[in-house]
Amino acid sequence: MLSGISIWQLLILLLIVVLVFGTKRLRNIGSDLGNAIRGFRKGMEEDAPADAQRLEADPEPGSPVKNPAKENDPAARPPGANV
Repeated sequence: MLSGISIWQLLILLLIVVLVFGTKRLRNIGSDLGNAIRGFRKGMEEDAPADAQRLEADPEPGSPVKNPAKENDPAARPPGANV
């Protein structure tokens, strides 16, 4: 589909967009989009250290994981074990 679009057709489309929206509005849209992308990247960088700390606290693969909720569950205890 896109292989059939020539450079002249793209230039005509760009000219129509500039005529409809105007250069000032297109500039504002571009700067708003840039600010949104910068804010998103900044937010992702701020979240990264918290994820790294959480990953360090995870147990090693293959190590037994104790679930405190199951330790206190009477149904999870072997029969005859009273605590």
